[in-house]
Amino acid sequence: MAPNILIVEDDVVSAKSLSGILAASGFVTTQVIDGAEALAVTSSRKFDVILLDIMLPGMSGFDVLRSLRQAGKFVPVVFISGKSDLEDRIHGLELGADAFIAKPFAGREVVAVIKSVLRRVDGALEVLRVGDLSIDFVNHSAKRADKKLDLTPKEFQLLGLLARNLDVPLTREQINEYVWESTVLSQTNVVDVHIRRLRSKVDDPFTGKLIHTVRGVGYLLSQHAPKIEKHE
Repeated sequence: MAPNILIVEDDVVSAKSLSGILAASGFVTTQVIDGAEALAVTSSRKFDVILLDIMLPGMSGFDVLRSLRQAGKFVPVVFISGKSDLEDRIHGLELGADAFIAKPFAGREVVAVIKSVLRRVDGALEVLRVGDLSIDFVNHSAKRADKKLDLTPKEFQLLGLLARNLDVPLTREQINEYVWESTVLSQTNVVDVHIRRLRSKVDDPFTGKLIHTVRGVGYLLSQHAPKIEKHE
């Protein structure tokens, strides 16, 4: 079956051009013009990759991606945008984007990036494994050493975020923005509290720690402990 690609682009001419390029390479495409329509169509249909513009009417591409990830949808997302400065690229990747293509782009580049993303996630999109930990994003469940973990929705969301950024330290601010939809950290240590609870279920009953504290940065999920580590 041909990969199904969702194009989220308010520029009709650009969207038609992308659609034609992808159709010529054997992809099936669907086009929408804003974030709200993108979220609506992804709630009822499954896509293999989303090509997402950043500058959209209503809600930005960043907001669309954040909403998708918070809803537990980990379909690969490739940003295509004229906003190509370093901070935008970093922000998009931190939110969970898989790649970033700057306008103007070559058709061959878009096709190559999509194929690369599909190869990278093939067989790992629905279930992600880290050692003896497995995370099922379809059924919102997790196991370690074949034992089911009793996670709350927030704990599962937090674990999924760490797993999708395997071996990459995430700051408390990044975690707070993604899981609690806030750019301002609460006066309480809500992130630290949830990390402790998650560790009590993911790490404490088992051999080998997966959730690590990176001093001065935040937290990461890894099979290997960082060089500087402080467990709380």
